[in-house]
Amino acid sequence: MENSPSTISPVFVDAASVARHLPWPELLQVLHSAFAATDLSTPTRGHYHMEGMGSASTPVLLSMPAWSPGLGVGVKLVTVYPDNHTLNLPSIHGLYVLMEGASGRPQAVLDAGELTARRTAAASALASRFLSRPDSRTLLMIGTGRLSQYLPLAHAQVRPIDRVLVWGRSPAKAQESAAALQAQGVNAEPVTVLEDACAQADIISCATLSKTSLLRGEWLRPGTHVDLVGAFTPQMREADDQVFLRAASVWCDTTAGGLAEAGDLIQALASGALARNRIRGELADLCRAGAPAARADTDITVFKSVGAALEDLAAARLCLDRLSRGSAAPQA
Repeated sequence: MENSPSTISPVFVDAASVARHLPWPELLQVLHSAFAATDLSTPTRGHYHMEGMGSASTPVLLSMPAWSPGLGVGVKLVTVYPDNHTLNLPSIHGLYVLMEGASGRPQAVLDAGELTARRTAAASALASRFLSRPDSRTLLMIGTGRLSQYLPLAHAQVRPIDRVLVWGRSPAKAQESAAALQAQGVNAEPVTVLEDACAQADIISCATLSKTSLLRGEWLRPGTHVDLVGAFTPQMREADDQVFLRAASVWCDTTAGGLAEAGDLIQALASGALARNRIRGELADLCRAGAPAARADTDITVFKSVGAALEDLAAARLCLDRLSRGSAAPQA
């Protein structure tokens, strides 16, 4: 007997399939549309510290729901175990459940690690399209985790990036990360002196779990765009006060999320280095305007990403739609 629609099991989409079905150009487009839309509901994500779990650092459980008439219903469940590097495991694991908007019927369960990495990098690139100098060619990647393999590729979709510098607290990991990028055709090289690397960079992308500032504002050359992707709790921080004092404009993926969770913003606001009225707006404002933000060539711009549930929903729907059509694009 054939399955009725109500008994059809959701499809499982593994990491490799998620990657194949989320090519950068299409992903950037659907994120632009999602941020510009007005029919998306994205409650503040649930954020739970799991005391007694893991090892030295307290792991975090995140729940991120979103829904819209056009994209359906989705929720992401993510665990963040900062000490997983000691087990040779990624820090972040999770699953994404996508459901039909009209009925709530589960349609797919997707690998959330790959989904999150790709949509996070694409959101940063989308912001860069509006905020960085169009002639930006050198990108400095601070951090050697999973996102170090995605952010340079995504930024290269919107700017003529022809050189990537990779810095990490472990020179060996910086070498490994640069080599992995080279294997994907990226002109990448490890660097050991962060200050010197900042002096060469047009775009600086930070993706770490640091609890202390790594990036100093005094190191930034005029015209730099700073992309802050880590520091997703109030206790974490990647950029010092001077970064915000020198910034001509500061933007968030979502203001509510940034003010509630982003350690970089929360700590800079608390110290007085950043005034609330200097946060110009969020990614939705840029997408709805549809044009680059006004800036001088010497302006330093800052984009703070904490992650938005609408990014996951839009990316998951794109992935399932392309999977249903049997279409895939080779990954750059």
